[in-house]
Amino acid sequence: MSDLLERLRTELPAEALITDPDVTASYAHDMASFCAAGTPAVVVLPRTVEQVQHVMRTATALRVPVVPQGARTGLSGAANASDGCIVLSLVKMDRILEISPVDRIAVVEPGVVNAVLSRAVNEHGLYYPPDPSSWETCTIGGNIGTASGGLCCVKYGVTAEYVLGLDVVLADGRLLITGRRTAKGVAGYDLTRLLVGSEGSLGIIVKAVLALKPRPPQQLVLAAEFPSAATACDAVCRIMERGHTPSLLELMDRTTVRAVNELASMGLPETTEALLLCAFDTPDPAADLAAVGALCTAAGATEVVPADDPAESELLLQARRMSLTALEAVTSATMIDDVCVPRSQLGAMLEGTAAIAEEYGLTIGVCSHAGDGNTHPVVCFDHTDPDESRRARESFDAIMALGLELGGTITGEHGVGVLKKEWLARELGETGIALQRSIKAAFDPLGLLNPGKLF
Repeated sequence: MSDLLERLRTELPAEALITDPDVTASYAHDMASFCAAGTPAVVVLPRTVEQVQHVMRTATALRVPVVPQGARTGLSGAANASDGCIVLSLVKMDRILEISPVDRIAVVEPGVVNAVLSRAVNEHGLYYPPDPSSWETCTIGGNIGTASGGLCCVKYGVTAEYVLGLDVVLADGRLLITGRRTAKGVAGYDLTRLLVGSEGSLGIIVKAVLALKPRPPQQLVLAAEFPSAATACDAVCRIMERGHTPSLLELMDRTTVRAVNELASMGLPETTEALLLCAFDTPDPAADLAAVGALCTAAGATEVVPADDPAESELLLQARRMSLTALEAVTSATMIDDVCVPRSQLGAMLEGTAAIAEEYGLTIGVCSHAGDGNTHPVVCFDHTDPDESRRARESFDAIMALGLELGGTITGEHGVGVLKKEWLARELGETGIALQRSIKAAFDPLGLLNPGKLF
């Protein structure tokens, strides 16, 4: 420990090092349940690329593991510390280095908060679409590390589609520059895409070149109430089958709606079994919403209410954004799943999840990026009750198994981390895992970067 600190101090300012155990403990884990976390030896908060390189050279020389972190809003334990590690928090590297309206790119450091970037590019008439529910606090580096998504993915896609290039400090301290600033580029293997979603296991992201889009018109939202999840999912299928491209298509079940009302008195309709939110940011959103409203009615909606103005639309979006927080307030602990299935199987996924909730005697609320088939079943349980905790974990596994059975994937945007290591092996298979391990070894032969994560 003394040798580690002595070497780190040679090129780091005193304020960049945290050794107080009471403080370092707060950096030990992200927001996931059931994920083991160790005790870090030190927390480092660098401000420059050179400082990150120094940390990695020191870690390599002393064979000390390094766990990179952003805002720790993750839900899979990917940012959890291991015993004796260096926690490398990138939150102080938070500069927006460039916004180019001509090239439609932004160049940012990893600690830039998603919402801060979004507002900054909006001032230039531009738009950065990926918008996770935690966008007011999560960082771009964390978004890239987990390949995060958000509410607007149904039309605009996920984080991976907006990362053009990266500057990455490798395990031995070398700086790797991948990708490009250009609209096109196919030179060599696509290392940029490989690094997106790698959860800090291949390198430390210190800069990103992000693609931007022209800022669209303000969207209008429609809310449709349904007597069952099945009828709501039927409406989703009809909307997509008819070729509509909403900017948002989100689903909240009755448990979620009631939780949001309980938390924030939003006045959402608690008599509904499923609430579907559909938005358009087209030149004539009212016409698009009318067409979608007719499809919802044909699918069995009991009430279809288009918002009158952007302010009312934003209120509905706030309700959806606070869904996970509201469900977390239902009981002492939650496990938030992230299973994505083909849109055609969305109804089966929600019905199966309801059956699992009944089987295990638990409250499981579901909010969903319905347009993507990405569901977020939230298992609510009392963490002080051993039997209820056991049932929560078993129900979580049952939900993931259901997702795979329906042709889906164990994670659409939250990542694998610690929580889903076993399930990643089941999804990829022996050959897939072996190849992934070999890629990890090529980037990080000593296994120092975020050990114990993914596989």
